[in-house]
Amino acid sequence: MLIDELADLSIDGKELTRSQCQQVLDCPDEDLLLLLHQAYRVRREYFGNQVHVQVLRNAKSGLCAEDCRYCSQSRISQAPIEKYPLVSKEVLLAEARKARQINVTRFCISTSGTRPSETEIEQLCDTIRTIKEETQLPLCATLGLLTDSQARRLKEAGLDRVNHNLNTSRGYYSQVCTTHTFQDRLDTVARCQSAGMEICCGGIVGQGETDNDIIDMLLTLREIKPQAVPVNFMIPIEGTPFGSLDTGLNPRKCLKILCLTRFLNPQSEVRAAGGWEYHMRELKPLALYPADSIFVTGYLTTGGTSVGEVCRMIADMGFESTVEDLDG
Repeated sequence: MLIDELADLSIDGKELTRSQCQQVLDCPDEDLLLLLHQAYRVRREYFGNQVHVQVLRNAKSGLCAEDCRYCSQSRISQAPIEKYPLVSKEVLLAEARKARQINVTRFCISTSGTRPSETEIEQLCDTIRTIKEETQLPLCATLGLLTDSQARRLKEAGLDRVNHNLNTSRGYYSQVCTTHTFQDRLDTVARCQSAGMEICCGGIVGQGETDNDIIDMLLTLREIKPQAVPVNFMIPIEGTPFGSLDTGLNPRKCLKILCLTRFLNPQSEVRAAGGWEYHMRELKPLALYPADSIFVTGYLTTGGTSVGEVCRMIADMGFESTVEDLDG
C-alpha cells in the first residue's frame, strides 16, 4: 500500500481492507508526517481547518454498579474520587453559561451508572430544556444504557446528541467489563438513532487490546456511521484494575490510530478525547491534522487542557476555532 493512496480511497468512500488498516498502524515512524498529510487531506475535504471545541461536565460522579476496569467511578474502583448524585439544574445551567461565553461547539453532560432512573430522566429533561432555551448550545449527554422511551423523551426535551462509546472490540469486551455486554451498547446506540438523535460513539485504546481489536472497533464504528467518533487514550488511574497497566501507547502510535480513525470515518467528527494530552505530549498539536474536534478544561475525574492553551495551539497550527480565551 502506498501512503499517498489513502486519502483518495477514503474520500471516494472505499473502506480500507484489514491489511491496509494494519499497515496504517504499522506505518514506519519516519513516514509519520506523510501519513498525517494524507489524513489531513480527508479532514480538510469534509471539515476544512475548523476545530470543534467542546466542554464536558461530569453531572453525577461515582456510585456506579458497573465493573469497567478502566473507570475510577466503577464499583470495583478504589480511586479517591469525589462522589455525588445528579447535580442540580442550576449547577449545570451555570456551567453551560460559561461554555456559551467562550463559544464552544457543544456542551456535554455525563452521568455515571448503568442507566438513569426515571427520576433522573425527568430531572435531566427539565435541565436540558432550560439550558437549550437560555443558551441555544448544541447539547450532548452520556447517560449509560437507555430504553426506547427514555431516548424519545430526551430528544423531545432538546437533547441533540448522545454519546455512548463501544469502548473496545466485541471480542475483547469481556476483558474490560462483565456487568453489561458489547451488544447492550450497540442496542442503546440503535435506540438513540431511532429516536432521531445524533450519535457520538468511539472507544478507548491502550487497555491491553491488540491492533486487531482496534481495527475491529473502528470497522464497527464505520457501520454505525456516528456523527462523531471520540478516541480516548487510556490513562491508568491508581485504584482501578487497570491502574498499573502498560498501555503500549506513545505519541506516534496515538497519531497513527487517529489517522486510521479518520480514513475509516471520513465524514464523522474525529475527536482527540480523554488522555490525548497525556500520551501525545510534545506532539499533541499534530493531532489536529487527523482530528477536527477536541475537549477542553477536563474530563470525568481527570484534568485536561486549559482554554487558553488550546486557543494558542489552534492558532499556532493555522487552524480556526470559534472558542475564545476570555483570559487571554
